[in-house]
Amino acid sequence: MSESAKERAERRRLEAVTSAFMRVPRLPLDVARDLLDAGYSRLDQVAGRSAETLLSEIRGRNPGAPDSHLPGLRLAIYVAETPRPDPALLFLDRWA
Repeated sequence: MSESAKERAERRRLEAVTSAFMRVPRLPLDVARDLLDAGYSRLDQVAGRSAETLLSEIRGRNPGAPDSHLPGLRLAIYVAETPRPDPALLFLDRWA
């Protein structure tokens, strides 16, 4: 990997790590990155959406996005829509 590609990858990672999506407990970094790439920048933008629709939009930009993103997307939607999320529901396996 070239030096410029490494720098670009690090910038993308930093953008995802510092994004609003990382306020969702246990949200995988690659799910946050894909949401950013799909044009979302705030958590409230995913409220009222379905995980399947979001995954479809993500696949428009990243055709290789796996179905394993669905639990993370469902978790993000739940946190976006729920003022006081139940701590027992803040685990990815609850959304599989």
